[in-house]
Amino acid sequence: MAMEKTEKATPRRRQEAREKGQVARSGDVAPAMIILGVFALLGIMGSFLMEVVTGLFHRDLTEYFHWQVTDRSVQLILTEMLWEMAKILLPLFGLVLFLGVAGNLLQVGVLFTTQPLKMDVNRLNPVEGMKRIFSLRALVEFVKSLLKFIVITVAVGWVIWLEREELILLAQWPLIGTLKYVGAMVVKTGLTAGALLLVLAVFDYFYQRYDYEKKLRMSKQEVKDELKRTEGDPLIRSRIKERQRALAMRRMMQEVPHADVVITNPTHYAVALKYDMDKMPSPQVVAKGKGHVALRIREIAQEHNVVIVENPPLARLLYSSTEVGDWIPPEMFQAVAEVLAYVYQVTGRTI
Repeated sequence: MAMEKTEKATPRRRQEAREKGQVARSGDVAPAMIILGVFALLGIMGSFLMEVVTGLFHRDLTEYFHWQVTDRSVQLILTEMLWEMAKILLPLFGLVLFLGVAGNLLQVGVLFTTQPLKMDVNRLNPVEGMKRIFSLRALVEFVKSLLKFIVITVAVGWVIWLEREELILLAQWPLIGTLKYVGAMVVKTGLTAGALLLVLAVFDYFYQRYDYEKKLRMSKQEVKDELKRTEGDPLIRSRIKERQRALAMRRMMQEVPHADVVITNPTHYAVALKYDMDKMPSPQVVAKGKGHVALRIREIAQEHNVVIVENPPLARLLYSSTEVGDWIPPEMFQAVAEVLAYVYQVTGRTI
């Protein structure tokens, strides 16, 4: 069927879709990268975080507790607490921002568009809303959510199962040791969940690319219509090319009367040469043709008394290896010189 979308999207169609913000992108890649990156950073900063937190509690209990409550003391305590919290949170916020941007850049590159922010009346249509709810995309999103829930559950259960023996004895541990152990468990759980979610996100990205390509497909008629818009109607283009060929042919034929010689096959090929020793580095091809064009070159040459020389090998060689306007290549100098010498002898022209 002509309207079946079986053709790949053209570059113009892809560019138009991109300008509208329609790109192949998985919304799960950046969050998965953030989860994995944040827990990796927490694992690296674990001892530092413990020092900051325990140091803060230690000062609260041993130093700040004995201070008099004044505006100045409260300000100092809050400033100290905010600074300690900033040392923890700023690297995390910076990493979250970096991974969020990187996750999108890796998928779609740099893209700025306000098109998706424009109001779409179809979104207010209840019928269209019901179609979206019961669409294949909605089913895919439900399956993705279910898989993410399963992944997180498996990650938590797996870590708990591996640490089951230590967890039983956890109540007997000192507070600092318990905090370190629980922190390590949380990091291990987060890294496991983040890695599994990233794997799911990669699969989702490839599915989104497949779905995107499918939506961008065009029918044969759409491809033809776009070709007309971008390059013009094929019929008009062919007519323009015909006119261009006709003009080029007319200009070429106008040069034949000024040629010094026409070398023929005798009837299949004809090549007209012109040579001015004072102005040209070598003889120049001013016209060439085969078939009826060759016959027309011969007729014009005869009408204007241009010498015609029958030399089939040279005529074929000149026709196949040169274009109109070209200078004769060095390997043909000898053969062409002999022809021109004959022409000068016949016409009484001196070199």
